Amino acid sequence: MSIVEQIDADLTSAMKERNELKLSTLRLVRSAMKNKQIDVGRPLTDEEAQAVLKTMKKQFADALQDFENARREDLIERQKAELALIEGYLPSSCSPDELERLVKEAVEATGATGPADFGKAMGAAVKAVAGRAEGAEVRAVVQKLLAPG
Repeated sequence: MSIVEQIDADLTSAMKERNELKLSTLRLVRSAMKNKQIDVGRPLTDEEAQAVLKTMKKQFADALQDFENARREDLIERQKAELALIEGYLPSSCSPDELERLVKEAVEATGATGPADFGKAMGAAVKAVAGRAEGAEVRAVVQKLLAPG
């Protein structure tokens, strides 16, 4: 079952359960995915759906930070619950050891040997990690592996 199909199924079950938090969050997700689908002019692939979810995750995390800075306790708990719901549709993050192993294999496969090969190595590393780590984390590992000396 694709991510979009899973979200639609969960949306239906949230309606039946009368789970307002889940229902409103999934409606936001579904709306964002529909907008992306209209932009690309075809049904979304799982990778594109994950990209939409990652964008929403970042937006919700930023909003949570703002609520915490403003000490809005009434909104913090709801935002945390919405963020957890969105994270549930994303692949689990890989451990630092696994990240380093995946990136190292990808860098070795490209034949990159130094900082001049950073772009080529980074492209391969991002594909190898497949969304299971933030870009900044991947970048740090690639830079460490390509560092002279």
